[in-house]
Amino acid sequence: MNGTRTVAFQTLGCKLNQFETDALATRFRDSGYAIVEPTDEADCYIINTCTVTNKGDRKSRNAINRTIRIRDENPLPAGRNRLIVVTGCYVESAWDALKTDTRVVAVPNDKKQGIFELVEARLNGELIGPNELPRGVFDYGVQSQLFHTRAMIKIQDGCDNFCSFCIIPAVRGRATSRPVVDILQELRTLVDRGFREIVLTGVNISRYSDSHTGFSELVEQMLAQPGDFRLRISSLEPDSIDDRFIALFDHPKMAPHLHLCLQSGSERILLQMRRQYTAKEYRRITDALLSRYPDFNLTTDCIVGFPGESDEDFQATCDLIRQVGFSHVHTFPYSRRRGTRAERMPGQIAEAVKKERAKRIRELGYEGKLAYRQRMAGKQQRALIEKVENGVAYGYTENYVPVAVAVEDDSNATDLQNRFLDVRLEPFDTPHTINLDSDLRMTARVSNQVPTPAS
Repeated sequence: MNGTRTVAFQTLGCKLNQFETDALATRFRDSGYAIVEPTDEADCYIINTCTVTNKGDRKSRNAINRTIRIRDENPLPAGRNRLIVVTGCYVESAWDALKTDTRVVAVPNDKKQGIFELVEARLNGELIGPNELPRGVFDYGVQSQLFHTRAMIKIQDGCDNFCSFCIIPAVRGRATSRPVVDILQELRTLVDRGFREIVLTGVNISRYSDSHTGFSELVEQMLAQPGDFRLRISSLEPDSIDDRFIALFDHPKMAPHLHLCLQSGSERILLQMRRQYTAKEYRRITDALLSRYPDFNLTTDCIVGFPGESDEDFQATCDLIRQVGFSHVHTFPYSRRRGTRAERMPGQIAEAVKKERAKRIRELGYEGKLAYRQRMAGKQQRALIEKVENGVAYGYTENYVPVAVAVEDDSNATDLQNRFLDVRLEPFDTPHTINLDSDLRMTARVSNQVPTPAS
């Protein structure tokens, strides 16, 4: 590439990891690096790992080993090396092994934002290590439209809840919140750069607190900023949701969609998990949202096979999922994590039972998704277009419904991308076969094929 340095990124796990990768990639791109695929030859490979489950650990190890093979199969001339940087939560949980692995450079989460400086130094022959990087979980800079048309703003990191099954406080640290003034400045910059959807992300964002500003007050201030954009909340814990927050969805910039973490519908299991809410309180929140906003889109995640989970406990989860009518349920079979309270609990559930229960929850989630799509037929929505291919525009509505919109002429694809279109969702045909992984994309008609102008 005419001497241009190249870098490849792999991201596993949560939206917070996705944000951090996007911000790092922006820094590399703006400094003259070319972004290439993880399977390509590159001067540097950066792997942002996950450890939330045993599956996350396995995927992270596989990604590291696969990248080492790619590097070793494509050696550079003597005196030059292809650099592999490994960071993220798996690095924290496997630190003792990775810090001494000479094939990779392991960087802790709280120094991840300094990876660009480390790579530059290493490629220039300076052997600096992670210990020489500054700490700072919010010092990432502002992302550009590299991988996504929507932008994420990291407002918080770490967690103080210490749920009995969760390793995140050990690998992300205690809860900390970003200053309001920095968040608002980043929002204004992103809108000025052309982003039309802003997603708030963090580990436990409902616990955001900066001085006298809580989560609801922060969102109010963000909604008050000028510009043609919409605000979406990423995964949210239900323990801090109040009526003030629910009322925020009256605002036209607020996307009527929440991924509201459930984990279990059993009061007994929630208590054993050390969750900060009851199933009854969870239902109060969902009932309040759905009674005030009938088309509100609720999605969730759920853990099955937690130690001691009886058939009755599992049935309580199924009942609650059916009653709420989630349009998507992300299901995790319980994963035993070293150092957590649940690791030592009696009544560990057999893997076959967990697998069967997870399949049942996925089926319930599919039924809910299908019902929600059918209910949305005929509704007027505002879709943000992400790409245009072969005369079809693809994007998501404010309710986070994936849509495919036929356009008369895709010669103006560049004009349509990253623009809002007013669309009407068409009747939804029930699929002949069940595909539990399908997003059940809806077709829609454009009421006006001229993109809604940005203010």
